[in-house]
Amino acid sequence: MTEDLLERTEGRVAILTMNRPDRLNAMSGPMLDAMLDALKRLALDDEIGCVVLTGAGRGFCAGGDVKGMASGEKTNITIESRYHQLREKMEISRLLHDMPKPTIAMVRGPAAGAGLSLALACDIRIASDTLKMTTAFVNVGHAGDFGGTYFLTRLVGAAKARELYFLGDKFEAAEALALGLVTKVVNNDELEAETMAMAEKFANGPRIALDLMKRSLNAAETGDLNYCLDTEAMHQSRTGQTEDNREAAQAFVEKRAPVFKGR
Repeated sequence: MTEDLLERTEGRVAILTMNRPDRLNAMSGPMLDAMLDALKRLALDDEIGCVVLTGAGRGFCAGGDVKGMASGEKTNITIESRYHQLREKMEISRLLHDMPKPTIAMVRGPAAGAGLSLALACDIRIASDTLKMTTAFVNVGHAGDFGGTYFLTRLVGAAKARELYFLGDKFEAAEALALGLVTKVVNNDELEAETMAMAEKFANGPRIALDLMKRSLNAAETGDLNYCLDTEAMHQSRTGQTEDNREAAQAFVEKRAPVFKGR
């Protein structure tokens, strides 16, 4: 157990809160271990339909703990050991991206370095007007981790991703929205309500359809057209056999809202 990551549920929505507000939620070993364990568990929990990732206090996540780096923590381990430890932690990004349910980053204040990478790994990003984003890695002499190069390239294109990585400049909510990095920007005091409204809609939606829809969208990031058409055909055939599909069709005929059960 660690206080560096808090977990709570509201209905079918799980909320994970990075909890080191005194350091703008800079990552710690215990935080990452707890997040990895939580995401593995939540990915398989049929009672959870959506996962929200956020940060305590005035920031989302400042990325790696630069103060810890400066103090020379773990300088005695080999490059190979460091690689394996980091790669294991980076499964967090894969789980946020691949788990069979929507994930939302609720972002206020700074989202920097690996913290930005975590936000980009989520399916949706809803931002406060206090948002400040930066890749930041170049400013501390690092190359980047937690999948930021993958996600940013696909969201803004190769040329813009290179600019944002090579320069490490900060940009605020309006630019993030214009670049398509966030879905919407709201007033800071409305951020949680806006995020939870979307999360609850996802969580109470047709679970199987959302799972397969997400798989199709992920396949479209790397697959060719034939592969994507094959994937869509298989997934559409599967969802056509679900109770939720039949319920939606009946609700349409009866002119009422469908009640999905995830079956």
